[in-house]
Amino acid sequence: MTINRTLAGEMIAEFAGTMVLIVFGVGVVAQVIAAGLGNHDSIAWSWGIGVALGVYVAGRTTGAHLNPAVTLGFAVFRGFEWHKVMPYVVAQTAGAFVGALLIRWNYTEVLSAVDPGHTLKTQLVFSTLPGNGTLPVGQWGALRDQIIGTAVLLFVIFALSDTRNMAPGANMGPFVIGLLIVGIGMALGADAGYAINPARDFGPRLASFLTGYRGAWRDQYGDLYFWVPIVGPLIGGVIGAGLYQVLIASHLPRDEDRDTVKPSD
Repeated sequence: MTINRTLAGEMIAEFAGTMVLIVFGVGVVAQVIAAGLGNHDSIAWSWGIGVALGVYVAGRTTGAHLNPAVTLGFAVFRGFEWHKVMPYVVAQTAGAFVGALLIRWNYTEVLSAVDPGHTLKTQLVFSTLPGNGTLPVGQWGALRDQIIGTAVLLFVIFALSDTRNMAPGANMGPFVIGLLIVGIGMALGADAGYAINPARDFGPRLASFLTGYRGAWRDQYGDLYFWVPIVGPLIGGVIGAGLYQVLIASHLPRDEDRDTVKPSD
Protein backbone atom coordinates (compact mmCIF):
# COMPACT_ATOMS: atom_id res chain seq x y z
CA MET A 1 0.00 0.00 0.00
CA THR A 2 2.89 2.38 0.72
CA ILE A 3 4.34 1.72 -2.73
CA ASN A 4 0.98 2.32 -4.40
CA ARG A 5 0.36 5.56 -2.54
CA THR A 6 3.84 6.85 -3.35
CA LEU A 7 3.48 6.04 -7.02
CA ALA A 8 0.04 7.65 -7.07
CA GLY A 9 1.50 10.83 -5.61
CA GLU A 10 4.26 10.82 -8.20
CA MET A 11 1.72 10.36 -10.99
CA ILE A 12 -0.34 13.27 -9.67
CA ALA A 13 2.77 15.46 -9.65
CA GLU A 14 3.67 14.49 -13.22
CA PHE A 15 0.08 15.08 -14.28
CA ALA A 16 -0.06 18.52 -12.68
CA GLY A 17 3.36 19.65 -13.88
CA THR A 18 2.64 18.59 -17.47
CA MET A 19 -0.78 20.24 -17.37
CA VAL A 20 0.80 23.52 -16.30
CA LEU A 21 3.34 23.49 -19.11
CA ILE A 22 0.61 22.74 -21.67
CA VAL A 23 -1.64 25.54 -20.43
CA PHE A 24 1.15 28.04 -21.02
CA GLY A 25 2.47 26.41 -24.20
CA VAL A 26 -0.72 25.58 -26.06
CA GLY A 27 -2.32 28.73 -24.68
CA VAL A 28 0.28 31.02 -26.23
CA VAL A 29 -0.03 29.29 -29.61
CA ALA A 30 -3.80 29.78 -29.47
CA GLN A 31 -3.28 33.44 -28.70
CA VAL A 32 -0.87 33.93 -31.59
CA ILE A 33 -2.61 31.84 -34.26
CA ALA A 34 -6.25 32.41 -33.39
CA ALA A 35 -6.23 35.85 -31.77
CA GLY A 36 -3.29 37.37 -33.66
CA LEU A 37 -1.56 38.50 -30.49
CA GLY A 38 2.16 37.85 -30.26
CA ASN A 39 4.66 36.13 -32.52
CA HIS A 40 7.22 33.32 -32.69
CA ASP A 41 9.28 34.83 -29.88
CA SER A 42 6.33 34.98 -27.51
CA ILE A 43 5.62 31.33 -28.33
CA ALA A 44 9.19 30.30 -27.55
CA TRP A 45 9.26 32.27 -24.30
CA SER A 46 5.88 31.05 -23.08
CA TRP A 47 6.78 27.41 -23.74
CA GLY A 48 9.98 27.95 -21.77
CA ILE A 49 8.10 29.63 -18.92
CA GLY A 50 5.54 26.82 -18.94
CA VAL A 51 8.22 24.15 -18.68
CA ALA A 52 10.02 26.03 -15.89
CA LEU A 53 6.82 26.43 -13.88
CA GLY A 54 5.83 22.80 -14.51
CA VAL A 55 9.21 21.69 -13.19
CA TYR A 56 8.77 23.85 -10.10
CA VAL A 57 5.36 22.21 -9.53
CA ALA A 58 6.53 18.60 -9.76
CA GLY A 59 10.25 18.86 -9.08
CA ARG A 60 10.35 17.98 -5.40
CA THR A 61 8.12 14.94 -5.87
CA THR A 62 9.48 13.33 -9.03
CA GLY A 63 12.28 15.46 -10.40
CA ALA A 64 9.68 16.68 -12.92
CA HIS A 65 10.20 14.56 -16.01
CA LEU A 66 7.03 15.92 -17.71
CA ASN A 67 8.12 14.12 -20.87
CA PRO A 68 8.18 10.39 -21.76
CA ALA A 69 11.50 10.89 -23.54
CA VAL A 70 13.02 12.20 -20.31
CA THR A 71 11.54 9.33 -18.31
CA LEU A 72 12.93 6.80 -20.78
CA GLY A 73 16.35 8.44 -20.80
CA PHE A 74 16.54 8.36 -16.99
CA ALA A 75 15.41 4.72 -16.95
CA VAL A 76 18.09 3.68 -19.45
CA PHE A 77 21.01 5.67 -18.01
CA ARG A 78 20.20 6.99 -14.53
CA GLY A 79 18.61 4.02 -12.78
CA PHE A 80 15.02 5.25 -12.80
CA GLU A 81 12.78 2.28 -11.92
CA TRP A 82 11.40 0.63 -15.02
CA HIS A 83 8.10 -0.28 -13.38
CA LYS A 84 7.36 3.45 -13.06
CA VAL A 85 7.99 4.31 -16.69
CA MET A 86 4.51 3.56 -18.05
CA PRO A 87 2.65 5.11 -15.08
CA TYR A 88 4.69 8.28 -15.56
CA VAL A 89 3.98 8.29 -19.31
CA VAL A 90 0.25 7.84 -18.67
CA ALA A 91 0.24 10.68 -16.12
CA GLN A 92 2.19 13.01 -18.41
CA THR A 93 -0.08 12.30 -21.37
CA ALA A 94 -3.19 12.76 -19.24
CA GLY A 95 -1.87 16.08 -17.93
CA ALA A 96 -1.18 17.27 -21.47
CA PHE A 97 -4.66 16.14 -22.55
CA VAL A 98 -6.42 18.00 -19.74
CA GLY A 99 -4.29 21.11 -20.18
CA ALA A 100 -5.17 21.19 -23.88
CA LEU A 101 -8.86 20.70 -23.12
CA LEU A 102 -8.75 23.75 -20.85
CA ILE A 103 -7.25 25.85 -23.64
CA ARG A 104 -9.69 24.42 -26.19
CA TRP A 105 -12.58 25.38 -23.93
CA ASN A 106 -11.21 28.80 -23.07
CA TYR A 107 -10.58 29.73 -26.71
CA THR A 108 -13.80 28.19 -28.06
CA GLU A 109 -15.22 31.44 -29.48
CA VAL A 110 -11.95 32.68 -30.95
CA LEU A 111 -11.08 29.36 -32.61
CA SER A 112 -14.58 29.06 -34.08
CA ALA A 113 -14.49 32.59 -35.43
CA VAL A 114 -11.09 32.23 -37.07
CA ASP A 115 -11.50 28.64 -38.28
CA PRO A 116 -15.15 27.47 -38.22
CA GLY A 117 -14.28 24.17 -39.90
CA HIS A 118 -11.57 23.35 -37.34
CA THR A 119 -8.96 22.69 -40.01
CA LEU A 120 -5.18 22.53 -40.05
CA LYS A 121 -5.21 26.33 -39.85
CA THR A 122 -5.77 26.12 -36.09
CA GLN A 123 -4.82 22.48 -35.54
CA LEU A 124 -1.32 23.90 -35.04
CA VAL A 125 -2.58 25.34 -31.76
CA PHE A 126 -2.66 21.84 -30.30
CA SER A 127 -0.17 19.67 -32.14
CA THR A 128 2.73 19.91 -34.53
CA LEU A 129 3.04 19.51 -38.30
CA PRO A 130 6.04 19.08 -40.59
CA GLY A 131 7.35 22.49 -41.54
CA ASN A 132 4.69 24.00 -39.28
CA GLY A 133 2.20 23.22 -42.03
CA THR A 134 3.75 25.60 -44.55
CA LEU A 135 7.45 24.88 -45.16
CA PRO A 136 8.55 22.14 -47.60
CA VAL A 137 9.36 19.52 -44.96
CA GLY A 138 8.07 15.94 -45.13
CA GLN A 139 7.63 13.26 -42.49
CA TRP A 140 11.20 12.00 -42.65
CA GLY A 141 12.61 15.49 -42.34
CA ALA A 142 10.34 16.07 -39.36
CA LEU A 143 11.43 12.76 -37.83
CA ARG A 144 15.07 13.78 -38.23
CA ASP A 145 14.30 17.10 -36.61
CA GLN A 146 12.56 15.47 -33.64
CA ILE A 147 15.46 13.08 -33.09
CA ILE A 148 18.00 15.92 -33.17
CA GLY A 149 15.94 18.32 -31.07
CA THR A 150 15.20 15.78 -28.34
CA ALA A 151 18.81 14.59 -28.33
CA VAL A 152 19.86 18.17 -27.60
CA LEU A 153 17.20 18.40 -24.89
CA LEU A 154 18.30 15.26 -23.07
CA PHE A 155 22.00 15.95 -23.51
CA VAL A 156 21.63 19.30 -21.74
CA ILE A 157 19.13 18.05 -19.15
CA PHE A 158 21.58 15.31 -18.18
CA ALA A 159 24.26 17.97 -17.77
CA LEU A 160 22.01 20.23 -15.71
CA SER A 161 20.98 17.36 -13.42
CA ASP A 162 24.47 15.92 -12.94
CA THR A 163 25.76 16.96 -9.53
CA ARG A 164 29.27 15.89 -10.54
CA ASN A 165 29.17 18.52 -13.26
CA MET A 166 28.02 22.16 -12.83
CA ALA A 167 24.37 21.55 -11.94
CA PRO A 168 22.50 24.80 -11.15
CA GLY A 169 22.09 25.46 -7.44
CA ALA A 170 19.60 27.31 -5.24
CA ASN A 171 16.55 25.94 -7.07
CA MET A 172 17.68 27.52 -10.35
CA GLY A 173 17.44 24.24 -12.29
CA PRO A 174 13.85 24.75 -13.52
CA PHE A 175 14.67 28.27 -14.66
CA VAL A 176 17.67 27.11 -16.68
CA ILE A 177 15.68 24.22 -18.18
CA GLY A 178 13.08 26.79 -19.22
CA LEU A 179 15.82 28.74 -21.01
CA LEU A 180 16.85 25.51 -22.72
CA ILE A 181 13.33 25.16 -24.13
CA VAL A 182 13.36 28.78 -25.30
CA GLY A 183 16.67 28.16 -27.06
CA ILE A 184 15.45 25.00 -28.76
CA GLY A 185 12.31 26.79 -29.89
CA MET A 186 14.28 29.67 -31.36
CA ALA A 187 16.92 27.49 -33.01
CA LEU A 188 15.10 24.27 -33.94
CA GLY A 189 11.46 25.24 -34.32
CA ALA A 190 10.99 25.46 -38.08
CA ASP A 191 11.10 21.87 -39.31
CA ALA A 192 8.56 20.26 -36.97
CA GLY A 193 7.42 22.71 -34.31
CA TYR A 194 9.82 21.35 -31.63
CA ALA A 195 7.39 18.99 -29.91
CA ILE A 196 10.38 17.08 -28.43
CA ASN A 197 7.90 15.43 -26.08
CA PRO A 198 5.47 12.63 -27.01
CA ALA A 199 2.99 13.59 -24.27
CA ARG A 200 3.04 17.26 -25.26
CA ASP A 201 1.98 16.35 -28.80
CA PHE A 202 -0.24 13.30 -28.38
CA GLY A 203 -2.32 14.57 -25.44
CA PRO A 204 -3.34 17.85 -27.12
CA ARG A 205 -3.75 16.08 -30.47
CA LEU A 206 -6.25 13.70 -28.88
CA ALA A 207 -8.01 16.60 -27.15
CA SER A 208 -8.38 18.45 -30.44
CA PHE A 209 -9.65 15.34 -32.24
CA LEU A 210 -12.33 14.77 -29.63
CA THR A 211 -13.46 18.40 -29.88
CA GLY A 212 -13.93 18.71 -33.63
CA TYR A 213 -10.55 18.51 -35.36
CA ARG A 214 -11.16 15.39 -37.45
CA GLY A 215 -7.89 15.74 -39.36
CA ALA A 216 -5.82 15.86 -36.19
CA TRP A 217 -3.92 12.63 -36.90
CA ARG A 218 -2.72 13.68 -40.36
CA ASP A 219 -0.38 16.29 -41.77
CA GLN A 220 -0.97 18.82 -44.53
CA TYR A 221 -0.13 16.16 -47.12
CA GLY A 222 -2.87 13.84 -45.86
CA ASP A 223 -0.45 11.31 -44.36
CA LEU A 224 -0.70 9.88 -40.85
CA TYR A 225 1.69 12.02 -38.86
CA PHE A 226 0.93 11.60 -35.16
CA TRP A 227 3.61 8.91 -34.78
CA VAL A 228 6.49 11.24 -35.72
CA PRO A 229 6.42 13.38 -32.51
CA ILE A 230 6.23 10.14 -30.52
CA VAL A 231 8.90 7.98 -32.15
CA GLY A 232 11.35 10.79 -32.90
CA PRO A 233 11.63 12.10 -29.33
CA LEU A 234 11.91 8.60 -27.83
CA ILE A 235 14.81 7.78 -30.17
CA GLY A 236 16.44 11.17 -29.82
CA GLY A 237 16.13 11.21 -26.05
CA VAL A 238 18.02 7.95 -25.66
CA ILE A 239 20.68 9.12 -28.12
CA GLY A 240 21.19 12.46 -26.37
CA ALA A 241 21.30 10.91 -22.90
CA GLY A 242 23.70 8.23 -24.10
CA LEU A 243 26.00 10.77 -25.73
CA TYR A 244 26.18 12.75 -22.48
CA GLN A 245 27.10 9.63 -20.54
CA VAL A 246 29.83 8.70 -23.02
CA LEU A 247 31.25 12.11 -23.89
CA ILE A 248 30.90 13.97 -20.59
CA ALA A 249 29.85 11.88 -17.58
CA SER A 250 32.51 9.21 -18.12
CA HIS A 251 35.23 11.88 -17.82
CA LEU A 252 33.94 13.67 -14.73
CA PRO A 253 35.64 13.15 -11.38
CA ARG A 254 34.05 10.69 -9.01
CA ASP A 255 32.28 12.16 -5.98
CA GLU A 256 35.15 11.30 -3.69
CA ASP A 257 37.64 12.92 -6.06
CA ARG A 258 35.86 16.21 -6.71
CA ASP A 259 37.51 18.13 -3.89
CA THR A 260 40.99 17.10 -4.99
CA VAL A 261 40.68 17.90 -8.71
CA LYS A 262 41.67 21.39 -9.79
CA PRO A 263 40.08 23.12 -12.82
CA SER A 264 43.42 22.97 -14.62
CA ASP A 265 43.42 19.19 -14.30
